[in-house]
Amino acid sequence: MIQIFRSHNPINIFWLVVLLFLLRMGLVFHLPQNLDTSFTGLFSRLLIAFPAKTFTPSGNLFYASILVLIQALWFNYIVNNHNLLGKPSFLPALLFVTVSGLFQSFYTLSAPLICNFLMIWILQKLFELYKTEEATSTAYDLGLIVGIGTLIYFPFIAIFLAIWIGLLIFRPFNWHEWMSGLMGFLTVLFFLSVYYYCTDHTFAFHTLALSFDAQIPKFDVSRPYHYLVLVPLVLIFVLALFRLQNNFLKSMVMVRKTFQSLLFIILLVAAATFIKTDFSFNHFLLGAVPIATLSAYYFLYATKKWFYESLYLLLLFGILYFQFNNF
Repeated sequence: MIQIFRSHNPINIFWLVVLLFLLRMGLVFHLPQNLDTSFTGLFSRLLIAFPAKTFTPSGNLFYASILVLIQALWFNYIVNNHNLLGKPSFLPALLFVTVSGLFQSFYTLSAPLICNFLMIWILQKLFELYKTEEATSTAYDLGLIVGIGTLIYFPFIAIFLAIWIGLLIFRPFNWHEWMSGLMGFLTVLFFLSVYYYCTDHTFAFHTLALSFDAQIPKFDVSRPYHYLVLVPLVLIFVLALFRLQNNFLKSMVMVRKTFQSLLFIILLVAAATFIKTDFSFNHFLLGAVPIATLSAYYFLYATKKWFYESLYLLLLFGILYFQFNNF
């Protein structure tokens, strides 16, 4: 499987679609009839009325799968176009689809799934920070992107710190660029507040303040064995860090800086779980982009074929096993 996706062959798009369906077979055969389709946050629900029963359960699963496929191909294009891994391949798309299929809660339409488009866009903009001589407009765009993501899913606000971290890593300090990112974010909030004031929806900000209590999120431990699927992924992630450390000084400066930014984004996604108490496990979909990038780096440069192929198959079989065994 890994060996096939190591090549940059367009036929791999077909195998990606096959894998996408394979990872969702368990939910297809045991499709619940009460899927939650309210995948927008409080702010966006007040902007656009979105009925909770717009999609059937099967339609929900189908459209979510299409979004994952589009995200995977776009993400793969960005990584290859900027030569982040050193070689063009379809491994970023493969690992993105795999990470997006770890748990059944990841398979349906949700705010974090929509925000993954913005996360990929942010990754693309971070590359521009390194390549451009004047990054004020890019920082402003990044602030706008985070502001839009906050309307869809409020914990996405934590990713704003990735803008300043990116500026710190990619650029010499320039306070105009730092303030430009903040102004981009505040622009979205300004127009939102004006709209709410004119439509008498200012209670939304009060409701938001009440929900922001920074408590430890509560995880569903009714089926703790399902979290065993994370064991091979954690092993892949650790091996990727060791591989990256060994090749760190040999890599291009932009590549080193990018991986540093991705590690900080993972930390920000984890920290964002404390923002509100009505926590849903699909929040961790926001970490699919950086985790898939690091995992793809390992698989692209791993040398022992029997080991890395077995490791990926162990992850794949683990996902399928826990889909069909609800103990």
